[in-house]
Amino acid sequence: MHHTGGPGWRITTDTSAHLLLALYLHDVAGLDGAGLPAVCGADPPVRKADPRQLTAHVGGTRALRREWEQWWSLLIQEDHAAAEALVPPAFPAFDDSPALQKLLQAHFGAAMSWSSERVADYRQLAEEREASGKTKLIGQMVQDREMELGRDARGFELKFIELPLRERRAWYVEPDKVLLNQYLIDDEGAYRSFIQPIVELLV
Repeated sequence: MHHTGGPGWRITTDTSAHLLLALYLHDVAGLDGAGLPAVCGADPPVRKADPRQLTAHVGGTRALRREWEQWWSLLIQEDHAAAEALVPPAFPAFDDSPALQKLLQAHFGAAMSWSSERVADYRQLAEEREASGKTKLIGQMVQDREMELGRDARGFELKFIELPLRERRAWYVEPDKVLLNQYLIDDEGAYRSFIQPIVELLV
């Protein structure tokens, strides 16, 4: 996790093992366009497994989409109960979401392996970024905005959650989170185009 801050403001940047796991299930079930925000699929891509037979007797893919979206929303809100509910093999906390429960039972092992690999990739990426000085960009953007306004930033906290997404973009989740492609910062122009409006809003 990387921290950037000044008087009254703080920005943290990290990935999320729980969101990675949910992203894997999103992709394996082909739930394109699901969730708020409706993020794209992962890169490297996850091999799809048609969930229709798995979920046919518990509401089908429509129910699966709805249940996954509810879970995704809770994970983004950092609902600790949702994060701690992943208890294999039966996943009893998902009894009210039987289609998602079936998906978890079928793919949890692969999802855990995939998300663990992505976390390891991210840790290496974060070390390289720290060494290169790229992590200083967001702090510089806040300082530039302060100079432009002629005052210190208002108090705020912002959390960047970086994920290996196919699209190089960011999704602002009000009031204090940004989901973004973990390689977006490599393109400073694109990074600024997504992050600058958020900085202007908060500073």
